[in-house]
Amino acid sequence: MTERRAVSDFDQDFDSRGTKPPWQVTGRTVLYCLLGFFGVVFAANGVLIVDALSTFGGVETDSAYQAGRRFETDVAMVKAQDARQWRVDAKVTPSSAGAVRLDIDARDATGAALRGMEAAAVFERPTDRRLDRSITIAADGSGHFHGSADVPAGQWDLVIELARRGDVLFRSKNRIIVK
Repeated sequence: MTERRAVSDFDQDFDSRGTKPPWQVTGRTVLYCLLGFFGVVFAANGVLIVDALSTFGGVETDSAYQAGRRFETDVAMVKAQDARQWRVDAKVTPSSAGAVRLDIDARDATGAALRGMEAAAVFERPTDRRLDRSITIAADGSGHFHGSADVPAGQWDLVIELARRGDVLFRSKNRIIVK
């Protein structure tokens, strides 16, 4: 008489010859594959979203609507600036320990130095507003201004404004590379 014994889960994994049957796709296998696939997709999207939101600070304007409303005023200011034919030259000179010196020479259409002007300058990072550097500008005689700031090497937009009694009469924005 043959002895009967209880069949365990271990025994079910083998056929009558003692060999393991070929691998089979079960519902549990499909579930694990789907969960793994979508888990990887969601994790990658999460990393990319967090990185994009934490690094992008290059918004050009806070309100496109307000910028559009100021457009006609800006066009009139540019036309008036062109009519004055002022010549404003700026020279950026790297100095020690990452600082740069900015020298500005401002002349009118006849070549005479501009008097009674206040100057302002900003090094703007084209890709990230949070890295912008303002420069304190001091008058260095008639039509001459200078200032210095710590500006790391790289590509910058140099924005120079000349004003008289609070009215901006000259504005330029030039892309420069600080070495």
